[in-house]
Amino acid sequence: MNHKVNQYGWKALLGSAVGYAMDGFDLLILGFMLTAISADLALSPSQAGSLVTWTLIGAVAGGIIFGALSDKYGRVRVLTWTIVLFAVFTGLCAFAQGYWDLLIYRTIAGIGLGGEFGIGMALAAEAWPARHRAKAASYVALGWQVGVLAAALLTPLLLPYIGWRGMFILGIFPAFVAWYLRAKLHEPEVFTQKTANTPKSSKFESFKLLIKDKATAKVSAGIVILTSVQNFGYYGIMIWMPNFLSKQLGFSLTKSGIWTSVTICGMMLGIWIFGQLADRIGRKPSFILFQLGAVVSIITYSQLTDPTTMLIAGAFLGMFVNGMMGGYGALMAEAYPTQARATAQNVLFNLGRAVGGFGPVVVGAVVSAYSFQLAIAMLALIYVIDIIATIFLIPELKGKELE
Repeated sequence: MNHKVNQYGWKALLGSAVGYAMDGFDLLILGFMLTAISADLALSPSQAGSLVTWTLIGAVAGGIIFGALSDKYGRVRVLTWTIVLFAVFTGLCAFAQGYWDLLIYRTIAGIGLGGEFGIGMALAAEAWPARHRAKAASYVALGWQVGVLAAALLTPLLLPYIGWRGMFILGIFPAFVAWYLRAKLHEPEVFTQKTANTPKSSKFESFKLLIKDKATAKVSAGIVILTSVQNFGYYGIMIWMPNFLSKQLGFSLTKSGIWTSVTICGMMLGIWIFGQLADRIGRKPSFILFQLGAVVSIITYSQLTDPTTMLIAGAFLGMFVNGMMGGYGALMAEAYPTQARATAQNVLFNLGRAVGGFGPVVVGAVVSAYSFQLAIAMLALIYVIDIIATIFLIPELKGKELE
């Protein structure tokens, strides 16, 4: 079997990572702009929070629809559709006149965003050899973090000049880049061979393959728990961190942006390490190691009050809480056959996103009733559930050739 990564593999990876960067950029600029949007459109805190939640609900719907479509009609073609949908409705957000029309635009942009993740992951996994697959998945996941980092650094700089409407217009540009890159790609060989040799399946075939027998259903349940914890912890922390830093520690938007950026750099390092580690020691031990790290770093972070210590601890928190993003793509690519691979990536990750969408709401409620410290400490509990699910439900699939 060929262990070398060819030119097509790198192109597929770049196309997937750029599209994913666009999603990360868009979602985090929203977190930074909520205060400005709320002031301008007279939104209540719960209305502002619901903009994030409904973007994620849209993402879940988009994930389920577009994942199945791409298993039927091809990765590259369907990815292009998701980008166009996302770009158009992100642009329309810039012209919103009130809460309801902005909510509609955000939800539909979310539908485009949801298709992006799984199809890009399936495309990269199919284009890379087995021994480097976790690395490939981790590089796609890094795309998201690059977008998030760009949002954390650019929003405080540009928001005072171009306003939140200008920021939404800016969100369209990465879409053009991703679209251009995708236009130069053909479908992966694994996919074309499979579709050539398989009779046309029913509309729901790819969904049935996620629960085709007891063993597969068990893996699917395990992955949903892992991705739910992933998203709940990630959004619970990231959406509230800028807000927490400005309120609790009196940070300006710029300083909050820098502090958040350090956490994001920790996340990027974590994802990279995870990809390297998972290809060496296996998927399962890597997950358990990072989940334990998440429990320890979350509890530690929740106890701190000194800004400098929090800065350093924030990097470790980011590393463990989000490093596991480097592993889901490879795990899901290996657990399911080609005709259900993008469906699995999108459905299982986006079901996790649906649960995770409540992260900001739950954290917000605990912050209001008690304190931010308690809300963060509470998140450590969910990673304990994560460890149990990994031990009992997740198989080790390192080195598996794709079906």
